[in-house]
Amino acid sequence: MKLENKNIGLAITGSFCNFSEVKGVIDSLKRQKVNKIIPIVSDCAKNFNTRFYKAKDFIKMLEENTGENVIDSIVKAEVIGPKNLVDIIVICPCTGNTLAKLANGITDTPVLMAIKSHIRNNKPVVIGVSTNDGLGKSLKNIAELIDTKNMYLIPFRQDDFLVKPKSLVLDYTYVISTIENALEGIQIQPIIARENHSV
Repeated sequence: MKLENKNIGLAITGSFCNFSEVKGVIDSLKRQKVNKIIPIVSDCAKNFNTRFYKAKDFIKMLEENTGENVIDSIVKAEVIGPKNLVDIIVICPCTGNTLAKLANGITDTPVLMAIKSHIRNNKPVVIGVSTNDGLGKSLKNIAELIDTKNMYLIPFRQDDFLVKPKSLVLDYTYVISTIENALEGIQIQPIIARENHSV
């Protein structure tokens, strides 16, 4: 298996409606026999109770299913690069807010600090876009990141073009294959997800 014995940083930002998918991502990584899955959460993911999830329940789920303590502060995230803790970071889901900050070099959350610390080692970052303005203001940031070294996007599609015509969401069936390709320095194609894809 291509991901066997790899250490994966799983970064989660506040696309709360996608939190129900995160356990499935963890389970998929476990099936690949990765060495570690280290959860990293943004301030919003750590602190906000929503109609989708209570924050403490979500953190508990992450820690129980990964067997690792959540990295939930800038101080904790800063050591990821110096200690060479992970082979790759996967932001899944990644909000438009995080996309914008990442594209513009802003480091003010644990997730963004984790990425900044990680890429100093010239290692890959995988981005799972989930934003209601993906075909609006966030589109320029997506384009910037597609064209940035060590940044790789999970294929995405419009999730509800009739009700939310600018909204984009990653296709979760591509998560593992995108990580595998990114570790080899390859952007999986097509970036615009095909219908009925399965792995």
